[in-house]
Amino acid sequence: MKCYSLQNLTFFYPDQEQPVLDQINISIIQGHFTVLCGPSGSGKSTLLRLLKPVLAPYGHKSGQIFFGDRPLSDLNAREQSTLIGFVQQNPDNQIVTDKVWHELAFGLESLSYNQETIRLRVAEMASFFGIESWFLQDIKLLSGGQKQLLNLASIMVMQPSVLILDEPTSHLDPIAAADFIGAVAKINRELGVTIIMTEHRLDEVLPFSDKVIVLEKGQLLCQGKPTEVGEKLKNTGSLTFLAMPTPMRVYAGVSSALPCPITVRQGQEWLNSFAAQQPLGKLSVNREASKNSSTKKPVIEFDNVWFRYHQNHYDVLQGLSLKIYPGEFLAILGGNGTGKTTSLNMIAGILTPNRGKVSVEGANVPERGDGQRQISLGVLPQNSQALFLHKTLREDLLEVLADLLISAEEKLQLVHQTAILCRLDSVLYRHPYDLSGGEQQMAALAKVLLLKPRILLLDEPTKGLDAEARIILAGITKRLLIDGVTIVIVSHDVEFCAKYAQRCALFFNGSIVSEDTPRRFFAGNSFYTTAANRMARHLLPDALSDEDIINACNGDASFLHVPEPLPVCSHSLPASSIYYIQNNSGNQGLSKKMPINNIMKLKPEAVSRSLHKPSLLAVIFALLTIPLTAYFGVYYLGDRKYYFISMLIIIEAMIPFIVKFEGRRPAARELMVLAVLCALAVASRAAFFMLPQFKPVIAIIIISAVAFGAEAGFLVGALTAFVSNMFFGQGPWTPWQMLALGLIGLTAGLLFGKGYLRSSRLNLSLFGAFSAVIIYGGIMNPSAILTFQGNPTLHMFLLAFVQGLPFDLIQAGATFIFLWLISGPMLEKLDRVKTKYGLLNGTEHQER
Repeated sequence: MKCYSLQNLTFFYPDQEQPVLDQINISIIQGHFTVLCGPSGSGKSTLLRLLKPVLAPYGHKSGQIFFGDRPLSDLNAREQSTLIGFVQQNPDNQIVTDKVWHELAFGLESLSYNQETIRLRVAEMASFFGIESWFLQDIKLLSGGQKQLLNLASIMVMQPSVLILDEPTSHLDPIAAADFIGAVAKINRELGVTIIMTEHRLDEVLPFSDKVIVLEKGQLLCQGKPTEVGEKLKNTGSLTFLAMPTPMRVYAGVSSALPCPITVRQGQEWLNSFAAQQPLGKLSVNREASKNSSTKKPVIEFDNVWFRYHQNHYDVLQGLSLKIYPGEFLAILGGNGTGKTTSLNMIAGILTPNRGKVSVEGANVPERGDGQRQISLGVLPQNSQALFLHKTLREDLLEVLADLLISAEEKLQLVHQTAILCRLDSVLYRHPYDLSGGEQQMAALAKVLLLKPRILLLDEPTKGLDAEARIILAGITKRLLIDGVTIVIVSHDVEFCAKYAQRCALFFNGSIVSEDTPRRFFAGNSFYTTAANRMARHLLPDALSDEDIINACNGDASFLHVPEPLPVCSHSLPASSIYYIQNNSGNQGLSKKMPINNIMKLKPEAVSRSLHKPSLLAVIFALLTIPLTAYFGVYYLGDRKYYFISMLIIIEAMIPFIVKFEGRRPAARELMVLAVLCALAVASRAAFFMLPQFKPVIAIIIISAVAFGAEAGFLVGALTAFVSNMFFGQGPWTPWQMLALGLIGLTAGLLFGKGYLRSSRLNLSLFGAFSAVIIYGGIMNPSAILTFQGNPTLHMFLLAFVQGLPFDLIQAGATFIFLWLISGPMLEKLDRVKTKYGLLNGTEHQER
């Protein structure tokens, strides 16, 4: 029975001419373990998210996806939650509560299961996954492997029939990753749950798989059983074959009539059979010690360093002593939470030791001032998204060179050279957040390389990289080492460290327990070693790579070699340049914004002079119905029912918004963005409560209207007035404030939508000042007379305007200032959200 059936599936992201998925036809059998693989950017994550509509990206989709015998789109939200489980890459992105048992019960509670059912399922899954010993713990105390296992258990309590996993072990160390993959295999084997998984660690996953699907450049390259796919990839010369398990790669490089092995155990049996037929050659192994010696002066040194994050926290580093020498490539390995990343942050000066000393080029790190720094230090953090500041990757790369005293043409040339080097030339004009995980890693590396650092700190640089990208990264490191750059890498990628590092160190319990050259370091380990060593250690103790085994078998390993990348761009930089990407990159970008006209590309959706139905309704309600409602409250309810009148106005404000969604089912995220804007406006009023009238409320309402339309602006304005008055006091003035702020949002949205209001900073600021005086003041000043005077006269209204003018001018000035400061970045981000997710801009998935 088919679980999923994809028929001619094609998908385009917004504003992209090339499809990320092109005519995909796949069938996935119920109960099978299916592995989806391919290079970074091949469409794997997009395909997985399309298999669960609530997580599906916004874009143009054609073709059909069937779940069983039903169109996938027919599944409601409850069915999706219970039938289709989804595990993301980063465990922290999926956790929503603070306790382990809360997290296990959260999904069932959200679906209103009774307490008896919740207790039974939680207990069952806690036992199945061995969670009992940390069942009551705080989630913040868990390791990365435990968090990801908790995510898996939290999904399995829902009893899904399908489990989708998007590179779930990318943040885990080798032992935790093996445990997690074993748990997934157990679910498939013992519970019969269909598994669909993307993973770069195919050595661990492929032995459990029934089917392998390979994507390249958005197209289906091949599919079938693991051995069949491996044979096809080898024959076609696809570089995806380099990601296949080590035993398969060894088999491909050696002429033999024996069956193809997949697992390490099968590889051992294959090698035994091969060795029985013909003797194995000897490996040419250099058993000399590391090239570093005590006569060299270390460029980085840890001297008995201790560190803890909080006073009551455990010591993350415990007497760490380590020397790193110039031009050396040091790889730091170890489990999650052993202090690896903390050590990198010490070198970068982001953290300060509690005891001991960290020195870089002889200078104590905490004492290095701007005038004393004589190093060029590059830091690549785990979260590569922390580096990206602009709307396109090209702008991000150019921003790195902003202070370089060279011409604009030379800067562009350097950017394009580096993009080619890192395989990013085809995505330069895409938003960095739209890139795949592997492409984001290479983009982050490109930003660092543009500064030509002399010391390079890389935290999990191979995370999300395909096999070819790993080789390209290795080629880049070789070039840097030739130039004398010192490289320190923290990684769970044992294969990469074993093949390319010059020295390896194992962290455990806050200190180093072992360090040596890769061949000496890995040869004696059981888990922290390569698959090739586990496969061949009984016959070839010094073998570390598939190439070692192939050479010993007199095979041909040429297919493993990818041409080295072009040389790293060379240009001169000041010796004192230092690039703290992890913590300071955001501040650098904010101080160098481009002109707002170049950033903001918001355009009116229509230029016709006629109003659409929702906009026409909004105008009618704003100019007629709501004023009549407020008037009715003043003169017929005696100002005693202002809560009731306020609720009527809220309903009237929502009607045009509801009409806009007529005939469609808006996603929760579409409504959430307006809720966030309302909350932001309310919070801004509270933040500036000590300054009468000097508040950014009107500015935020105008920005909401420009970004999402007149109806949204009207709703945000009315709700902001009502909700904020819950903190500042409700009264007869509340309905009038709702009308005034709602009318400002409506006016801004209508004028922008019809092309009368431009999105430039000056135009928006002038309109905001005008609105504060004419619209807000023009309604609130006379409302005081209408509310509190039984027989109003013209003189009373004039006096109210005169008395209120100073306050109106203060509010106008504040609105002008805040729009001048925040309209650019806020509209840029909202335009990004609107484009990426299709919010308030048509259907959630447009058919092409």
